Amino acid sequence: MHRGNAIDAATARSSVAPNMNIHEYQAKELFLKYGVPTPGGSVASTSEEAAAAATALGGKGLVVKAQVHAGGRGKGTFMNGFKGGVHLVNTAEEAADIAGKMIGQTLVTHQTGPEGKLVSKVLIAQGVDIKKEYYLAILLDRATERPVIVLSSEGGVNIEEVAEHTPEKIINEPINPALGLQSFQCKKLGKAVGLSSDKLRAFEKVLTSLYKLFMACDCSMVEINPLVETPTGEILALDAKFNFDDNALFRHPDIVAYRDLTEEDPREVEAGKFDLNYIGLDGNIACMVNGAGLAMATMDIIKQCGGDPANFLDVGGGAKEEQVREAFRILCADPKVEAILVNIFGGIMKCDIIAQGIINAAKTIELRVPLVVRLEGTNVELGRKMLLESGLPIITATDLADAAAKAVKAAKAA
Repeated sequence: MHRGNAIDAATARSSVAPNMNIHEYQAKELFLKYGVPTPGGSVASTSEEAAAAATALGGKGLVVKAQVHAGGRGKGTFMNGFKGGVHLVNTAEEAADIAGKMIGQTLVTHQTGPEGKLVSKVLIAQGVDIKKEYYLAILLDRATERPVIVLSSEGGVNIEEVAEHTPEKIINEPINPALGLQSFQCKKLGKAVGLSSDKLRAFEKVLTSLYKLFMACDCSMVEINPLVETPTGEILALDAKFNFDDNALFRHPDIVAYRDLTEEDPREVEAGKFDLNYIGLDGNIACMVNGAGLAMATMDIIKQCGGDPANFLDVGGGAKEEQVREAFRILCADPKVEAILVNIFGGIMKCDIIAQGIINAAKTIELRVPLVVRLEGTNVELGRKMLLESGLPIITATDLADAAAKAVKAAKAA
């Protein structure tokens, strides 16, 4: 059992490539499908539905939870002034009242940023008497190239804080994918967090079911916080967060159906329609690059020159003119963008073809900001000549440093 690298394992969630998320109520559906014990619950989109769900669950000892793709809901605040995205209720009327204060409102937590997230649904779940809370996650560890179980006796709090202040309370257990999760590992983990012998069987059931779900659904992360022990000895998953590997979603149409586009950056959703690898950022210099490594280097040099990239955008090695045009449209639609930097290395794509695509896109879409273009590679001289003779206000650059400096200067002037 490994107690080292606790901070790396605990914070790996933020370093995983962007993957599809689902809501807590959808996670509960997967838990039930794969046998992970979890309290019953129903999702509601209106106050009336919340009251009906609460009545069906017995009306007493229930929890109303805002459904957004963000943590820290309990400590969050709605923009209408209502405090907290998680509330205990004891009647159907209370459930309806609380739901009415959440649905259609924007919840701000430490993970949403100041803009918050709109709550369109709430989960009405059975309350649970809690004896002890734990943190449990299964995620892909880049260092060992295998799944790793992260477990802590300090559940119900931010695991990042535990990793920072008491890393010895976080346990990492790598799983050999050829062998799968072994019974002895479950017992070892349970004992390590203080579970008594009579609770180990229930803990093993949770862990083996969760690992089965993780592998079967091509997850990149499953996090349960808290995993709880009840006074009667049950081990239950109360809250869950999932990430799924986008590259494997073609095997899981049922999971794709869970996707909530309203929770995602609309720019990223639009880019996905044209197979563009796009991630929105908060800067003002938009980037369009071919190749992930070159795109990251471009963003780094923009920062070194005193600017802030507005996005990561990799158009790929064989981008078509339509993709270039749509990329420009997405970049220009961002109101924060004050300059665009195109950095293309013409290998598979020849520079003259790229230049023609840029020219056509610039003519089709009205550019409202300065455009800096750096080309290198096959037919680069021809490509640069085409840009210069296009009659368009394109700023050409000889190398990456020159391009970044010119983009930062143009953005500041704008």
